[in-house]
Amino acid sequence: MNQKPPIHTRFYYGWVIVFVAALGVFFSGPGQTYSNSIFIDYYIEDFGFSRSMVSGLYSVATLAAGFTLFMVGRMVDRFGQRVMMIGVGTGLALALFWNSAIMGPVMMFIGFFLIRLLGQGSMTLVPNTLVPQWFIKKRGRALSVMAIGTFASSALFPPLNAWLIESFGWRTAWVVLGISILVIFVPLAFLLVRNQPGDVGARPDGVPQRKPGEEDISGEISEVSWTLKQAMQTRTFWFILFCVMVPALVNTAVTFHIVSIMDMKGLGVGIAATILTVMAVVGFPTTFLTGYLADRFSIHYVLAITFSGHILTLVLLFFTDSVVLAFSFAVVWGMVNGFERIALNIVWPNYFGRMHLGSIKGLAQTVMVIGSALGPLPFGIFYDLFGGYQEAIVAILIFPIAATILALLSPKPDPERYGVDTES
Repeated sequence: MNQKPPIHTRFYYGWVIVFVAALGVFFSGPGQTYSNSIFIDYYIEDFGFSRSMVSGLYSVATLAAGFTLFMVGRMVDRFGQRVMMIGVGTGLALALFWNSAIMGPVMMFIGFFLIRLLGQGSMTLVPNTLVPQWFIKKRGRALSVMAIGTFASSALFPPLNAWLIESFGWRTAWVVLGISILVIFVPLAFLLVRNQPGDVGARPDGVPQRKPGEEDISGEISEVSWTLKQAMQTRTFWFILFCVMVPALVNTAVTFHIVSIMDMKGLGVGIAATILTVMAVVGFPTTFLTGYLADRFSIHYVLAITFSGHILTLVLLFFTDSVVLAFSFAVVWGMVNGFERIALNIVWPNYFGRMHLGSIKGLAQTVMVIGSALGPLPFGIFYDLFGGYQEAIVAILIFPIAATILALLSPKPDPERYGVDTES
């Protein structure tokens, strides 16, 4: 039986869902590295731990969270996005309260694990499975709007965390962040989120409901829904899964070492900070271009463009020895980030449908988190061996080169070939 939306809007209710989803990825911030990094030096100072010890706890906790995340995807398929958003948001708030009370390495490891699982992983996963339920033709544009939350999060949380810590201490900072999630996000998720258009008497993209006996001339796209097991039988699934890992590995490696890389090139900390700012500023509008392209062209071509951009980014980084080249690197890197934020999220529902998206996207998110945990290590090893990063930059090029090739070899799979019910 159809139900009315929780609030009346003159526009398609799916855009309300996009707003709440954007808040979700925004409040993933306390679990992201750009936010956590502000706390690390205070941990080291207060507890007397070494930097390598805290970094090791963080890396192992991230790996553990990555291996656990696929279960969250299965829970999304079982319980629905609304229940999971409320549960994950509440859980993340409690995890932040836990972090405010840590007293030693065991509690710190548990705290890192919880915020990486619930913040970086789940608060990103659930919104990215919710929005595709509400949009098909306009899916790229909807995900582009949702990405506003991602860029706002990366821009706001680092300075906010620094101000809270300097003003009230790091323990209070964690409490304030937890309360903000409980007060802002969780109630809105409870009140506004519905799992799919049918729950409010609507259809994807806001297509008008067909009256009894009326011919369907809406042009709505029907999607075939693959199970995770069926998707795993395709070559395309494994190729795209590798592609998902590449940006997480490469971007985390470069971001983690960017200050040291720029210092080795004689450009200093100020240029490194400017690079990160320019990247975020350029990446934001690029997502809208990507959403437009993703709605009009086969997504595997958009993916190939994305990874070709990664190749160009690393080549620019290799040759960067001036402010001009550093700025050029930042602009290209920002554009690539704008492309990947849309392309890597839209490929799964476009290829494998919406019904089992939680399980499929959950496995992809697991691979992404593991890639982000492993990314910085090769650069550190190359630095210890060669005293710099140039060799590491050349070596890591193999990943985007391979991803470009695999993307081009990954058109949308034929469901009939794999015995998928085309009447789904």
